[in-house]
Amino acid sequence: MERWPWPSGGAWLLVAARALLQLLRADLRLGRPLLAALALLAALDWLCQRLLPPPAALAVLAAAGWIALSRLARPLRLPVATRAVLITGCDSGFGKETAKKLDAMGFTVLATVLELNSPGALELRACCSPRLRLLQMDLTKPADIRRALEFTRAHTTSTGLWGLVNNAGLNDIVADVELSPVATFRTCMEVNFFGALELTKGLLPLLRHSKGRIVTVGSPAGDMPYPCLAAYGTSKAAMALLMDSFSCELLPWGIKVSVIQPGCFKTESVRNVSRWEQRKQLLLANLPQELLQAYGEDYIEHSHGQFLHSLSLALPDLSPVVDAITDALLAARPRRRYYPGRGVGLMYFIHYYLPEGLRRRFLQNFFINPCLPRALRPGQDTPQALKPNPNPSPVAAR
Repeated sequence: MERWPWPSGGAWLLVAARALLQLLRADLRLGRPLLAALALLAALDWLCQRLLPPPAALAVLAAAGWIALSRLARPLRLPVATRAVLITGCDSGFGKETAKKLDAMGFTVLATVLELNSPGALELRACCSPRLRLLQMDLTKPADIRRALEFTRAHTTSTGLWGLVNNAGLNDIVADVELSPVATFRTCMEVNFFGALELTKGLLPLLRHSKGRIVTVGSPAGDMPYPCLAAYGTSKAAMALLMDSFSCELLPWGIKVSVIQPGCFKTESVRNVSRWEQRKQLLLANLPQELLQAYGEDYIEHSHGQFLHSLSLALPDLSPVVDAITDALLAARPRRRYYPGRGVGLMYFIHYYLPEGLRRRFLQNFFINPCLPRALRPGQDTPQALKPNPNPSPVAAR
């Protein structure tokens, strides 16, 4: 079979010069990702020389190079100038670190905290500039939200409000749905959904005027069924869907909406093992006797132990999440979704493309793999409440 002639050395010099010019324009960082991409492109070039005719090979290489450059290039950033941002949940974790970074960049930061004298609030006062303003707000209290709206309007009259970062969140329980009181679902929804919804709606006139940004910190638990996180996950799923609705509806106004879906990071709430122990003891103390008999205390202890083990593997460096929030605020073309954290991309690949059984097994091995409830173990008597009624009433049989 006759082979197509490959470009001469002079042609390759021209191609290389143009590629170098493109690299310089792309503002790439020299590091492992760039070196890996260049190595893959070299391997692809070698394969194309042997398997494809020159027109097709050049098309494949051009497409692969464009994809690599667009992924690795630093996105265009808007200037900070006098932009103002409201961030909720700045007592600790992502909110506190984001407030510190944005303040250092020159933003006017309005940071809400649960307590004005909390360690996180005192740290922000000590290390940030006078531009940063602290405000006490509890998202479950409408009066606090109204006060936050008035505070924001009063402190952004000259600058306008560029961004809202919905960071405040709550996870109150780690347990199966049947073991979780309905009140915990309501509490999670009040903080993670309804409070954030009321605050966001109240700030929309300011954001429409500035054509600004809405950034919400979500969770992969809102996209996939993490074991024992149903109360938290359902509230985050509702929030993610709400942000998708805002993204479509506010597009004509020039407002861009992003959701951050971080992996497991070592925030203060993750490190607070005693708090999780208290929540477990409270769950056991208030569990109906029939459920405790059916599942067994060891079932709850086993799930709790596996949950604490998964938290011990959390990433200590919060900067990937802070960087994602910053990019969503300043990128000329922010993404609709950010996935900071090790292994998050793999989790979503498994969730979207593998069979349901493999997805479930992965989440159990990665997070919590519950043991068998006591009533289902061999040799255990079935509790009376779980036994089928041999003579159901006519009303119950309908």
